[in-house]
Amino acid sequence: MASSAHEASASALGYLFQAQFALLELLRGQEERPDGAISLELHDDVAWEQDGRPIDLLQVKHHIRSVRTLGDKDDDVWRTIQSWMDTHTPGDENGPSLTLVTTQRARPGTAMAALKVPAPAPAEALKLLTTAAKESTAKETKDARASFLNLPPAQRAVFVRRMRVIDSTPSVDDVDAQVRVKLRAALPDGHADSFMKQLWAWWYEQTVEMLQKRHTSVSVNRLMQRISRIRDDYTSDRLPTLVEREDFPAEAEAELFDARFVHQLRWVGAGRQLNKAMVDYYRAYTQTVAWLEDDLVGLDELARFEGNLSDEWRREFDWMLDDLPDDASDREQEQAGKALLRKTLDQTRYRIREAYDEAFFARGKHHELADRGHIGWHPDFEARVKELIKAARA
Repeated sequence: MASSAHEASASALGYLFQAQFALLELLRGQEERPDGAISLELHDDVAWEQDGRPIDLLQVKHHIRSVRTLGDKDDDVWRTIQSWMDTHTPGDENGPSLTLVTTQRARPGTAMAALKVPAPAPAEALKLLTTAAKESTAKETKDARASFLNLPPAQRAVFVRRMRVIDSTPSVDDVDAQVRVKLRAALPDGHADSFMKQLWAWWYEQTVEMLQKRHTSVSVNRLMQRISRIRDDYTSDRLPTLVEREDFPAEAEAELFDARFVHQLRWVGAGRQLNKAMVDYYRAYTQTVAWLEDDLVGLDELARFEGNLSDEWRREFDWMLDDLPDDASDREQEQAGKALLRKTLDQTRYRIREAYDEAFFARGKHHELADRGHIGWHPDFEARVKELIKAARA
């Protein structure tokens, strides 16, 4: 069982590394392949495309803290060769390049070392790989070696000539640091972690989309546009959105069911808005915490924004009270409160930053202020909130 768990863990890390490496590779290729695109699990583990056609197939191998070097008889080598033979014509001179990417170091004196970029020596590699195929007695690679040796000599030579090896690549623990090096000019001062969190979240979404075949690849141009868009959120008049609607946990609804702002909504008959209000409240609260942790906003800026919201609410609340007759019925008070709620949540005059126009944040902040009892919707909300506090303390 322990061995099985270890293998599953290694496999999971391998898939994670494959996805992360694809982003790093896309960044590396922005100068040499500005019109290129990267795909996952379509033509190979990772593949470079040009005009929808694969031009470089990458088999990606990850090993956890391995001290072993990569030799010509190893399983990784022959599994990779078998994969390339199964999916593409080995002797096709115009076929895509074939690249083995590994966290291991290619053993000196081997075909793997001879195929290392940037100066591969395919003629030497062909001799060494052919010798290894003949001499190895490993049962696991028997079929792959036999298929390789059964290729006509000319096809085998073309096949090896298309091969490349990129060894000693950063492991899954180090890819983020390598990506940051490539993005050095784009990373906002003091907010690199926040920036990278957004970039990785977007990239994992693209990974899922590719694996589910919703789209086939991500281009260099699309990646650079996303990086530019994220970078724009760190200008003086904008902020990044770090909490999405999907981040609302299932258990949060039960936890917020008895919150004061929820009671305030019920008092004005806004029962259908409860779930949306809970999501806005949770997102705004969590977003505020994330911004404060990343030093993206200051407490004074938040206080000023909340003060503006409260002041605007007070003006509208007073107008509501002025319009209500002294003998207003419960129904009339409820309807007036619901109208105030709707008008207040639709207001867009005040923003925490001039160009930050995410509506959920202002709505969520209103609910947060209502939860503190600072604002409310029902004409008699203050007395009702006091009763809630008194009951909670009893």
